[in-house]
Amino acid sequence: MSDGTVIGFPGGSARSGPPRVAVIGAGLSGLACAERLIGRGWPVTVFDKGRAPGGRMATRRADAGGGAGGDAGLRFDHGAQYFTARDPRFRDRVEDWVAQGAAAPWTGRIVRIGKDGGIEESPGERFVGTPGMTAPARLLARSVAPRSGVRVAEVVQGDDGWRLRDEAGRDLGSYGRVAVAVPSPQAVPLLAEAPDLAAAAADAVMAGCWSVMARFPRPLGPDYDGAFVMESPLSWIARDSSKPGRDAGGGETWVLHGSPEWSQRHIEDDPAAVIARLTAAFRELAGLGAAEADHLAAHRWRFSIPVRGLEQECLYDPERGLGACGDWCLGGRVEGAFLSGLALADRILADGAPV
Repeated sequence: MSDGTVIGFPGGSARSGPPRVAVIGAGLSGLACAERLIGRGWPVTVFDKGRAPGGRMATRRADAGGGAGGDAGLRFDHGAQYFTARDPRFRDRVEDWVAQGAAAPWTGRIVRIGKDGGIEESPGERFVGTPGMTAPARLLARSVAPRSGVRVAEVVQGDDGWRLRDEAGRDLGSYGRVAVAVPSPQAVPLLAEAPDLAAAAADAVMAGCWSVMARFPRPLGPDYDGAFVMESPLSWIARDSSKPGRDAGGGETWVLHGSPEWSQRHIEDDPAAVIARLTAAFRELAGLGAAEADHLAAHRWRFSIPVRGLEQECLYDPERGLGACGDWCLGGRVEGAFLSGLALADRILADGAPV
């Protein structure tokens, strides 16, 4: 196979067209990769362990009062908080999302809060999905149609190509190309039959993040809508209800993110303890006084933030027809995830159907 072809892979002859492709992961990177390939006429199956596409571009629905009778429309962006659009390729896509009502500029006041409590402005153009951060991913998923609730556990080479199996050992089919689009620690075992790729993915270190979602029945005091926090158990706080398309039922919703260092140290803590610690830090930081939340919840992102990325667009071995993409390749941003997915799709397209 040293000539870069993958002999005997399904759909691998000139007569039958491009080989089948499996994309593992329906976050933004996997969706972008799959959409590009499908648009060029390649047969693609996307597998995702979650119930809905988007990965960390996530929106949590909740009742305002924590139970029946609350505001069923309450939403929290408990993963990615916003995205920027600097690269022209991503900029074009974001403008399309805005035109279709799936995204909008977030014009809230964003600041940085130092260890001494000093506040500095953090200006810049930022976008969010509307009415939640999942909206752009759901739009992408329309043309991709991922198979949700399927956790791929093995990618092994067989006589007829790459064989995929789920956690129960059930066969998920054979594919001529495989794109792994999951957090780097989860990508490593899926790349096991390409040790060089697995080692490269292992070099990308990702930290966890605890996210706390709080709804307050009345507006709070801070005159900013989002803040990067230094030297604190918190790294970010946001008035989620300040984003376009959100409804907090007359009050305010806030999302609190634990810092990578704090979250990693407390990654196995009970959610109630995490809520208590991070809301206490928020109270102190924002001077909340007696304000009480009427809804509190926590979510643990075990692999959230690339604290050491690869600074390359993607990983791909044309001899094996195996690659990986994700925000851990390109700096941890939503934009980086999208561009990494495009890069891997382009590598696969350049590889072409074997002859």
